[in-house]
Amino acid sequence: MLKIALSQQNYHIGNFAANTAKMIQAIRQAEEAGVDLLVFSELSICGYPPRDFLEFEDFIQQCYAGIEQLKKETARVGIIVGAPQRNRQKEGKDLFNAAWLLHEGEVKGVAQKTCLPTYDVFDEYRYFEPAYEWSVIPFKGKKIALTICEDIWALGDNPLYRIAPMDELVKLSPDLMINISASPFDYDHDEDRKEVVRANVLRYKLPMIYCNATGSQTEIVFDGGSLVYNAAGYLVKELKYFEEDFAVVTMNDEMYRTGGADVTLRTMDKEMRVSKINDPEKIIDFLTAGNNIEQIYRALVLGIKDYFSKMGFSKAILGSSGGIDSAVTLAIACEALGADQVRAVLMPSSFSSSHSVDDAVALSKNLGNPYDIIPIKTVYDAFLETLAPVFADAPFGIAEENIQSRSRGNLLMAIANKFGYILLNTSNKSELSTGYGTLYGDMAGGLGVLGDVYKMQVYALARYINRKNEIIPQNIIDKAPSAELRPNQKDSDSLPPYELLDKVLYQYIERHQGPQEIIDMGIDEPLVRRILKLVNTNEYKRNQFCPIIRVSAKAFGVGRRMPIVGKYLT
Repeated sequence: MLKIALSQQNYHIGNFAANTAKMIQAIRQAEEAGVDLLVFSELSICGYPPRDFLEFEDFIQQCYAGIEQLKKETARVGIIVGAPQRNRQKEGKDLFNAAWLLHEGEVKGVAQKTCLPTYDVFDEYRYFEPAYEWSVIPFKGKKIALTICEDIWALGDNPLYRIAPMDELVKLSPDLMINISASPFDYDHDEDRKEVVRANVLRYKLPMIYCNATGSQTEIVFDGGSLVYNAAGYLVKELKYFEEDFAVVTMNDEMYRTGGADVTLRTMDKEMRVSKINDPEKIIDFLTAGNNIEQIYRALVLGIKDYFSKMGFSKAILGSSGGIDSAVTLAIACEALGADQVRAVLMPSSFSSSHSVDDAVALSKNLGNPYDIIPIKTVYDAFLETLAPVFADAPFGIAEENIQSRSRGNLLMAIANKFGYILLNTSNKSELSTGYGTLYGDMAGGLGVLGDVYKMQVYALARYINRKNEIIPQNIIDKAPSAELRPNQKDSDSLPPYELLDKVLYQYIERHQGPQEIIDMGIDEPLVRRILKLVNTNEYKRNQFCPIIRVSAKAFGVGRRMPIVGKYLT
């Protein structure tokens, strides 16, 4: 009976030495456990997604050098590792996305990825040629059907791909399925992933080993959660989420037993990755569901932690306004980096309420992070004095509001430059969607922490952070949100109530619903058209924004590519 281990690891793109060292350490662990075959995740040699690094021959050579190094470690344990493979045919792309089976110092077999995702954050057909032939790989008396990530998603009545690799491989009578994956996290995806793995098991009546990546790569978070299902469709093993893990499973008779499991499957199609919520009253409940919020929290912590560690940074700075967004960002950053590594700067203006400063101070005292209070009145007045000949007697307006925000941005960046901090941006997805922010002011930053989190989810995160004791002062959660850039300002002066705004935004951004479809859900037509116009006319602002940690099925950034100059819905 085969003993198979899954090694769910956090790789660093292009860090070949660290990635191979990590895998060799897992090989030693597998040897001690008497494992026959050790499985790593997709493109584990180089890290996923390598993107345009794949266009450099030196990068590919280092991938091959990593394979050669790992081959020397396989005298006792076979390993399945992900790495690019050169396409020896002149026709087509120069590379395959491949899974390599190494054993006894040799390459025993290679499987190429067939289904190359080209949507959202994926752009694999830019670099890779799809597989055009399929074969099982023999290993210690078993025939392995080896596939890569998206290859197992070609199921259902309306699949995204014309070819399902397992339909070809099953003709060769394999004994088990192994899928190596780099499947990104979003709060609406883990159950879909389980359902797809189980659907493959039930369809082909074979057990499946599914090894996923974990860790964060710039904006994309990989949550792990590797899976083992037996041939009956029962979950045998599930690895940890948002952290590295190692597990061993024995391919005994129980793994091959069929029948007895519930064979009912959810409807599967090319859009199954997004919840199909047509009732607007249920959207907020879904967005703020407890399990979703816990996962979002863990993803954001991991996103910050890996961004800093992999970039060689250690210290963060942010503007602490006494509002909900900066409070949640500060609490998450302290969890990720340690409170002593996160500096909060309070920058009150003449329009700031006294309780905002008090609340921000109380928050930092609760968290134990260093903070400074730097009033911006002198800086703001200097701008107005300098601009007075140009502004003449024009009334107070958006220019004066934005000068305050940009003054704060300048102060934050000055401190960051002086002492080696990275500025964390605190803008949420509702604000970024509608352009409710100041370029080069409160939209400045090196990493967007809440940019894929709707405002109602920010409140839910605050409640989650306070689940055991009050870290975020209750007044921050209870008070009406305000930018405090003019007297008695409230967000509701410029935007619809967030409870309503987020319902429309989710349908438009995540579900790609058009205006009439959203109106037909019972939402006021002028409001819908106003919101969608705000989203589309502010694309130019988002185009200049920093990387955003992705937690939803459709985040702003590389996964959402909209024209800046366009007439649609503007």
